[in-house]
Amino acid sequence: MSLRRVVITGLGPVSSIGIGASAYSEGLREGVNGVSPIACFDPTGFPYVMAGEVHAFRPENMVRRLSVEEWGRTSLFAASAARLAVADAGIDEDELAASRAGSSMGTTGGESQVLEKLTGDSLTAGMGGLDAGLVRQVSSARLSQAVNRELRLTGDAVTLSTACSASNYALGYAYDLIRTGEADYMIAGGADSVGRWSHAGFYRLGALTEKACSPFDKDRSGIITGEGGAAMFLESLESAQARGARIHAEVLGYGLNCDANHMVAPHRDSIAECMRIAHANAGVKAEEVDYICAHGTGTPANDFVEASAVVDVFGDNPPPISSTKSMLGHTMGAASGLGAIASVLGIAGSFLPPTINFNTPDPDMPKIDPVPNKARTADVRIAQVNGFAFGGNNAIVMLGRPS
Repeated sequence: MSLRRVVITGLGPVSSIGIGASAYSEGLREGVNGVSPIACFDPTGFPYVMAGEVHAFRPENMVRRLSVEEWGRTSLFAASAARLAVADAGIDEDELAASRAGSSMGTTGGESQVLEKLTGDSLTAGMGGLDAGLVRQVSSARLSQAVNRELRLTGDAVTLSTACSASNYALGYAYDLIRTGEADYMIAGGADSVGRWSHAGFYRLGALTEKACSPFDKDRSGIITGEGGAAMFLESLESAQARGARIHAEVLGYGLNCDANHMVAPHRDSIAECMRIAHANAGVKAEEVDYICAHGTGTPANDFVEASAVVDVFGDNPPPISSTKSMLGHTMGAASGLGAIASVLGIAGSFLPPTINFNTPDPDMPKIDPVPNKARTADVRIAQVNGFAFGGNNAIVMLGRPS
């Protein structure tokens, strides 16, 4: 079987630091802090009240075919991000709709806000009093369905719920379909929304911090919950060249594994092995990687284990590694998708996104370069995007400059 090279020709970020590729790139370059007091629910009673909400999101101004009232916020994030990616790719929508095209989207909580509303209603009105329209919005499968329906796609509509690494899983799935010729075009990414359940859950878990996410910093103390949508438009290199598309980056390969060692504790050896799997699949050597977009949650355990695994694979002089979660908060199922888009922008624009809120190096941390506080000009030819999830679901995507 002849395998095709796969490229990214469209970017669709919907984030708290910018909506659309240009605004998102500017936010990354400026090291914008997208965290603010929670507005989507009343946080009274919570000791911590900050989140990375997308206050500027207006789905009614972004989607054209979906009825906003019939879809949950997370599905609308997905569909809006997909529409941005298609517009950025510059492909005719009628041509796209007539092609073998589909979507793969990742998520952690799906329509969490819808579930919260229904839970509250069930306590006051009983199960028989629930709004049937809201019940129809519950299924996480609707994230990819929203993308396909908005863009009239008739191919795969797959939603992957591998939590915080889900976008990388979705990107790998789409890559395989394009590479093997099973699809001509795919939209891949992820989406999630800030909600009371996730905020409360991470607080009770002891993983939430009060005001700022500070990955790799000595005084890091946890995550900030976040939200948004990420979508990338994938096609074969031959297709992109034939239609004269702008090629942002090439998907070189990916690696997946699951150690199932612990529900929440990252496993150093498994993460290191996932990196090696990704490098082998992409046909690159560790010394060829110019940048690592970290999982970088800002929790003491995750950052130490991730940095240690990086040194295990790359040696004592690893490439720069920064965390976009310092700016966005933890956007859950969209996290590695927004990280991948940041890496693509870094490849295309020759810069490294920073880790903001970095004040004090950790003397116990393995020697790494977290690109502290300010973006940096750099020649980024190959980037590695890390995604690690509950249950040991690890996914790493390798991206390269098109050649």
